[in-house]
Amino acid sequence: MKLYVGNLAFETTENDLQDLFEQHGTVNEVNLMMDRMTGKSRGFAFVTMNDAEQAKAAMSATNGKELNGRALNVNEARPREERPRASNGSRRSFSGFRR
Repeated sequence: MKLYVGNLAFETTENDLQDLFEQHGTVNEVNLMMDRMTGKSRGFAFVTMNDAEQAKAAMSATNGKELNGRALNVNEARPREERPRASNGSRRSFSGFRR
């Protein structure tokens, strides 16, 4: 079961989340979302736990819990929605060719 963890402090690490969620069961994966341009945290992560009962226990125990000065927002992750691609030609080609 995959959990969404939001409202993270920017200094929160994947290890912080691993330690927090392991108190409630086996953590399979922690994926802290990072900004590609700055390399800094985007303020949310996904935690995957193998056992659904453990994940539900972790969700109820950690939702609203303070970590690094921020109250966590934890719930079941929803599938990513497909976003339409911009078709206005805003995507640039960096091949060196200029129009």
